[in-house]
Amino acid sequence: MARNDVGIGTGELSKRKHGGQTAGMTRHTAIWATVVCLISFVVVLPARAFDDRAVIDGFNRTVFGSEYLGDRFARTYVRKFTRPVRFYVRSRVGRKPIGQVHQFISQLPGLIDNLQVQLMSSVRSANFVVHLVSRAQYADTVKRIVLRNPNARVRGKCMVRSVFSKAGITRSDAVIVVDEGEALFSRCMTEEILQGLGPLNDDPTLVGSMFNDTSPYTEFRRFDRLILNALYDPRIRVGASPSTVAPLLPMVVRDVRARIEG
Repeated sequence: MARNDVGIGTGELSKRKHGGQTAGMTRHTAIWATVVCLISFVVVLPARAFDDRAVIDGFNRTVFGSEYLGDRFARTYVRKFTRPVRFYVRSRVGRKPIGQVHQFISQLPGLIDNLQVQLMSSVRSANFVVHLVSRAQYADTVKRIVLRNPNARVRGKCMVRSVFSKAGITRSDAVIVVDEGEALFSRCMTEEILQGLGPLNDDPTLVGSMFNDTSPYTEFRRFDRLILNALYDPRIRVGASPSTVAPLLPMVVRDVRARIEG
């Protein structure tokens, strides 16, 4: 049986504006930081706003990098779901925001090739749970429901936690705050859900990406869509190392761009 690692991510619109403290880490625990949101689902950019090398660099930084960990955990192996992603949206703030999250999730298979999603009516059958909470409920939800550790230290404006091994991601939980404005809700919803699918790292050098805590974006951007499509291309195998993926990425990125950009 493959050993599971746990990735915990936190995020905010800008780390330079918001402080906080990160959850603890054991030897076999990986901790990643993330955030998510959305106003319109995809930003249309000029077809060649960035070249293939930039997309490959973005793939390596988000898929293999690690925002809060040292080199010992960074650049390990490909992490993604290998089975249909079964979403359940659990709201502690009423049903109103559930529809927007369902709408975004339902569009994902049309935006990411080879990704299969299902909306579940029971949390027991889900492998990706989205928790919609108020700011006052955020820390309690993270500690009690997601981490199941009342002494955990919580940071960030929202977070995602993924459990994975070289066989793939088996569970993700995203905690999204809904009562601090549409911009934060949209960013947190989009980025946390996308990063819970596998590209767990944020990187400040990715200026055209929402996988960058200092960027202002609230939408699923073209650059990030290329990364997710490359990740879920069948040639990129779960558990693969950076050296295994490197010779495949140029052709994968070219093919992905041809499908998306025409």
